[in-house]
Amino acid sequence: MGTNVPAREPRGPNEKLGALLALAGISNAGLARRVNDLGAQRGLTLRYDKTSVARWVTKGMIPQGAAPHLIAAAIGSKLGRPVPLHEIGLADSDPAPEVGLAFPRDIGAAVRSATELYRLDLAGRRAGGGIWQSLAGSFAVSAYATPASRWLITPADSSVAREPRPPDPADGSRMHVGHSDVVKLREAAEEARRWDSKYGGGDWRASMVPECLRVDAAPLLLGSYSDDVGRSLFGATAELTRLAGWMAFDTGQQEAAQRYYIQALRLARAAADVPLGGYVLASMSLQATYRGYGDEGVDLAQAALERNRGLATARTMSFFHLVEARAQARAGDGAACGAALSAAEGWLERARDGDQDPDWLDFFTYDRLAADAAECYRDLKAPRQVRRFTEQALSRPTEAFVRSHGLRLVVSAVAELESGNLDAACAAGVRAVEVAGRISSARTTEYVRDLLHRMEPYGNEPKVAELRERARPLLVAPA
Repeated sequence: MGTNVPAREPRGPNEKLGALLALAGISNAGLARRVNDLGAQRGLTLRYDKTSVARWVTKGMIPQGAAPHLIAAAIGSKLGRPVPLHEIGLADSDPAPEVGLAFPRDIGAAVRSATELYRLDLAGRRAGGGIWQSLAGSFAVSAYATPASRWLITPADSSVAREPRPPDPADGSRMHVGHSDVVKLREAAEEARRWDSKYGGGDWRASMVPECLRVDAAPLLLGSYSDDVGRSLFGATAELTRLAGWMAFDTGQQEAAQRYYIQALRLARAAADVPLGGYVLASMSLQATYRGYGDEGVDLAQAALERNRGLATARTMSFFHLVEARAQARAGDGAACGAALSAAEGWLERARDGDQDPDWLDFFTYDRLAADAAECYRDLKAPRQVRRFTEQALSRPTEAFVRSHGLRLVVSAVAELESGNLDAACAAGVRAVEVAGRISSARTTEYVRDLLHRMEPYGNEPKVAELRERARPLLVAPA
């Protein structure tokens, strides 16, 4: 896309922006560089420099397009917290509403927060991803603190019944919701899980989930229902919303994923579904861990565990311990990681076929435990353990979980490389690239990119060059 978008007319010095830059310790040149880099991550060619920033601060000029949001994201990244536009004096620029980050205490406000997010996402997709492009880099792990603490304190609303009201075409409040309406949402969630596992979060079928939330779920949430139906409705919508977040996460839209996860957790609280809330927290933990926030990932996983003691099935508890292990490994705590893995294995051994496991956990088997254990030991730089667990994880590949198989192949390649087996590493890498080419998953592509980076010292080897050439179409494909 183009270069710098012209700024609006000056309004006088922007003291708010200047003060926050000083607080964050960012120079004019440093801010310009950060904004340009964040823009490049979203396909924008920006050429701001220290003079541009000086105009924003001293003359109050407001850059248009995505720039104000990139400025807020750059400063927020340095401060370690979200920075709203009004805090830097740019709130009257073309706004991407700061939607989806709230975790309202009131159930009515929670419904409004969720439905506002659903409507916004569709608008963004129709504009070529505009809203999420303008929020580039705005992920802040600190935004999970309030939702997690409020969920821990009160994991269920006292009542979610919504009484009929006079007809209002604007929000569909005349609609009376029954269990049959909820069944359709659950069926949509079940099918979306299959799409995601087999084709990746960026597949066109997966992109129908936000459409389902806007067209189907939002009018139901705004309808009238009994407490019983409402609990079920909020649960089904929470599942779909978490899926939308997971798919956004898989395609690299971290800022969108974060907002979906927060709303999914709030909806799970309304459903009084503590295991589902734990699953959302586990998803948040995996995202934080993937982004390099191991300590915060541990906190989120442990929050999921704490509330589910005595409530969740053995298989569910096993998964939550496994997620904690992933975070402990990223945080560099090998002993804590080992303890969490041991707990995950112990709980899984207690699982029985007759247990009432939730449908959303149907992916979790010993193979998945082994795959994540391999990633834990990869992060802990223990290649022998990685190889042992990866062999088990790859023992029974299935077409139902294509993306997972591709990720496991990359982890296997890394283990072989770190063990000094370059030929085996390249062979596993070639198979991983073949799988990655069949799905739409930015996360899988990043795994492949990381593998190639690790192989750079062997760049002159013919097999490495062949692997790099095979991966080229994957790495240059549009995000």
